[in-house]
Amino acid sequence: MAGKQKNMYVCSECGGHFPKWSGKCPQCGEWNTINEEVVTTTRPQAKLHRFEAVNIDAVGTQAETRYHTGIRELDRVLGGGIVPGELMLIGGDPGIGKSTLLLQICGFLGKEYKLLYVSGEESARQIKLRAERLGVGGENISLLCETDMDAILDAMRTQKPDMVIVDSIQTVSLAEIASSPGSVTQVRECASALMQAAKGADIPVFIVGHVNKDGAIAGPKVMEHLVDCVLYSEGDPHTNYRLLRCTKNRYGATNEIGVFEMRDKGLCEVENPSLMLLSGRPKNVSGTCVACVMEGTRPLLAEVQGLVSPTGFGNPRRMSTGFDNNRLALLLAVLEKRAGFFFSNLDAYLNVVGGLRLTEPAADLPVALSLVSSLKDKPVSEGVVAFGEIGLAGELRAVSCAEQRIAEAARLGFTRVIVPRQTLKTLTETPSIEVLGAGTVREAYELL
Repeated sequence: MAGKQKNMYVCSECGGHFPKWSGKCPQCGEWNTINEEVVTTTRPQAKLHRFEAVNIDAVGTQAETRYHTGIRELDRVLGGGIVPGELMLIGGDPGIGKSTLLLQICGFLGKEYKLLYVSGEESARQIKLRAERLGVGGENISLLCETDMDAILDAMRTQKPDMVIVDSIQTVSLAEIASSPGSVTQVRECASALMQAAKGADIPVFIVGHVNKDGAIAGPKVMEHLVDCVLYSEGDPHTNYRLLRCTKNRYGATNEIGVFEMRDKGLCEVENPSLMLLSGRPKNVSGTCVACVMEGTRPLLAEVQGLVSPTGFGNPRRMSTGFDNNRLALLLAVLEKRAGFFFSNLDAYLNVVGGLRLTEPAADLPVALSLVSSLKDKPVSEGVVAFGEIGLAGELRAVSCAEQRIAEAARLGFTRVIVPRQTLKTLTETPSIEVLGAGTVREAYELL
């Protein structure tokens, strides 16, 4: 039956449909996300579906098979490799290295498997030039420069590849949907079509997604719910280091990160990220402290730099890079109220070296120590590592994976670790370095 076209207002975050425009989405509560779209509606024919339930004990469990990408950092982020039938979404800023990484995967898997690389942004010649620079080639890699989703699905059915890459989801469209490519409806329906094709033929599919000005993947949030794995490529465009973060993974641990370095031959994995993040660390300088945070299952050491100076304005400034600005204001209030360190008439600046973003509460203690060190102009010893959460009463609260953090600090040659006092009770093994426990942030500073 022919469809009818009508104008609807669709939220770009949650994909909700509304008959009229409003500044705030009634479903997700986001502001300025509702856009006008042309929606084709059809009256579906009534069908009788018959489903048969299967007992869970009757379901066979075969040995898990994964495709290794040839990049150990990427395999670890994916949970051990690519699962057949897995739908993966990778996003990041322009020029961060998404297409480069996918071509490197093609170069390794193309030696044994048939691959289909679909591009809606580049011509075959442009992809070939980039592939020659990366040293990628072979008879098993097929290029398809197409934006019609029906043609892409036909190519998947006829060529029967072992893996498909679609670069990017915002450029492809379905002909039966009367809206432009990249719209909320097109992105949602194209992602759903790729999901059905991946699950039906047991083919892993990589989808490249653009990001908006806030850094989130453009399109409805429902697209991230459809896929099995969501990867974000992060990093400072002025440096060569890139972080690949996994925010969702149905076949592995979430919040895992892989560290890469951009070179002429593509992205090269960094085997010791902690050593990389601490390279060039200043000596005998106040306002710097080493933090130990957990990124997924991996402990990472990162340098936190704080700077406190007299304010030249009416209100003191609070600025941070790689750390939540609201959390910084909270820690400054705790230091002033509970520990007796006054920052009310001082500007406070915080920087996490290496482009890493610290979101774990365990980073509270090193952040506080770096700020107090700059306030008192007293350097933190080079051999000291700190981690712990700070409460509003100024107390230090224990965090998870303490033994792994201490072992990582010992492996890199540090001599002392400052931790919350409760952490000492949870240690089952005698650490090879000195572990000092503190009950409050004031006691932690006195241990320096």
